[in-house]
Amino acid sequence: MIDWLRKEVLEPNIELDGKRIPITLKRNLRARRLTLRLSADGKSVNITLPQWARSREAIAFAHARRDWLTAQLVKLPERITPEPSGTIYYRGQPFTINWAQDLPRNPKIKDATIKVGGPLNLLERRLARWLQGEALALFQNDMQHYCALVGFQTAQVSLSRARKRWGSCSDRKNIRLNWRLVQAPDLVRRSVVAHEVAHLEHFDHSPAFYSLLKEIYEDDIDTADRWLKRHGRKLYINFD
Repeated sequence: MIDWLRKEVLEPNIELDGKRIPITLKRNLRARRLTLRLSADGKSVNITLPQWARSREAIAFAHARRDWLTAQLVKLPERITPEPSGTIYYRGQPFTINWAQDLPRNPKIKDATIKVGGPLNLLERRLARWLQGEALALFQNDMQHYCALVGFQTAQVSLSRARKRWGSCSDRKNIRLNWRLVQAPDLVRRSVVAHEVAHLEHFDHSPAFYSLLKEIYEDDIDTADRWLKRHGRKLYINFD
């Protein structure tokens, strides 16, 4: 192996489009092959690998796919910092940020605007906290609805900041949902909640799982999945 490449593959980072990006490795007992992904915000290259795979080989695999990773990075939308007169999305609709320092600090929706006050340097943090609170309330309502349909008590739900998962259900039946889904249309957010509720009954992706999901989810699951695949990364452009 060429000396520079030998040194490079030992280092858990990779240069893409002039940016040095860390490589994160995660072992999975059920994994049978290496899986390579660029995180939704482009800040890390994530590799899932089987227990038997060597870390060196996984890192080398990422470097071998440098061109593909670079192409994925270039496709990512540029991050947009929320600012006065800018736009954020809430439940699939765009809202103009109407900021003035003397306005109430708790964001309020009026028509197609979000009115918010307080120090300008805290605007992004304040909007993010508001969206997270809205997300939790919506998730709890969605969870109650779908749990009732399958005859379960409402499961515990908490917010996730995951970079590659929209939702997860643990073996203790605790559900975590990505707060950024509050920016997506209702049918998309609810599809993720319904998906995780179906996992309370079937902790797999068997035909029985999909049958239950189709039974409880009121819209077309394929439409929601296509929306996330096409637009999901855009949910990361406004907030860190």
